[in-house]
Amino acid sequence: MSSEICLHNATVINGYAAMKNCAVMIKDYKIIDVFNETRFKQKRFSPNIRLIDLGGAFVAPGFIDTHIHGIGGFGTEDLSPASILKMSQKLVHYGVTSFIPTLYSAPKEKLIRGIRAVVDAMGKEEGAKILGIHLEGPFISPARLGVQSADSVSPVDLKLMDELWQASEGKIVNMTVAPELKHMRELALNCISKGIVLQAGHTNATYEQMVEGMQARIMHATHLFNAMSRMHHRDPGAVGAIFIHPEISCEIIADGIHINPNIIKFLLRCKPIDRLVLVTDSLKPAEQKKKTLIANGEEVYLDECFYRKSDGVIAGSALTMLKGVKNLVSFGLTLEQAVQMASLNPARIMKQEHLGLIAPGYDADLVVFDKHFNNLYTIISGVLYHKGKKLCV
Repeated sequence: MSSEICLHNATVINGYAAMKNCAVMIKDYKIIDVFNETRFKQKRFSPNIRLIDLGGAFVAPGFIDTHIHGIGGFGTEDLSPASILKMSQKLVHYGVTSFIPTLYSAPKEKLIRGIRAVVDAMGKEEGAKILGIHLEGPFISPARLGVQSADSVSPVDLKLMDELWQASEGKIVNMTVAPELKHMRELALNCISKGIVLQAGHTNATYEQMVEGMQARIMHATHLFNAMSRMHHRDPGAVGAIFIHPEISCEIIADGIHINPNIIKFLLRCKPIDRLVLVTDSLKPAEQKKKTLIANGEEVYLDECFYRKSDGVIAGSALTMLKGVKNLVSFGLTLEQAVQMASLNPARIMKQEHLGLIAPGYDADLVVFDKHFNNLYTIISGVLYHKGKKLCV
């Protein structure tokens, strides 16, 4: 593999803004320079550098999916490092350079098996990098389960939390919790000491309970509107708290089903763009063409997103990050805003300060796509992928 690449004749979306007629220089897994096309034409390059003329295509920081259960027939529910590594390979096709495999609530033994599967996969990726683990439970509300099972959730249990942390070898990055649960403050303080980002989700919290959660640094929210207490004029609930307090960040599933596109535009009036994070929450059968689809052990059907066949409850999305960016633009956001939600914002909120920007010193994790949002290249730590396959030189 070439250790030096120069992408030029490109529109670079550096994380905040778009710059036309630019070039990006990569060496030894890092971005070393960003400059305009005039300077590119004046430079003399070593014959060892791979020069790629992008013909005006977009170059953006690699997408970071912080809430994903599976894709392409592989997922965390398999409790297998091999399946998670297949997810890593599949995600390259959609511009994802980093992801956080997400585990549903489960009985302790099963949850620990899932945690260990992710840990065992880390460092062996041949595609998108695994940043750590997202636990979507087990300390969530039985009243807001979504498709999670009632027998898998748990009251707050600090001993169990420590067992999960030990099994993860310190690799839990983020965790969805219900702020209203008894002893949540003690759990929050425990998690804060470990550097875990806490997210309010699968919660039936009142507005006051959400504010108490904020005081304990539960400052991010899982799939806004979905599986959380609704806004009411006498009790704003979890949704109201997220709208009222601009400092709370939140996940957005931009498939047009989980949240109406007009609500996303309204949300932008209440909340700074840097508080919004695009996620897929995609399930194992996403991007599959099979007629019988199984997710989390249950049969689901696909109608723009996945629904549980037994009762029609939304089970998760079939979204990809690249399609999510495309959708956000079609909803009325600028391309720069959509890219920021897919890269810089999740990097900052999940404390991955080496990711999310196209600037010298940052990891060479990039996505290249055309005006129709077709993936042209994905670059992970300086390694070039085309149509999901590594390019050799």
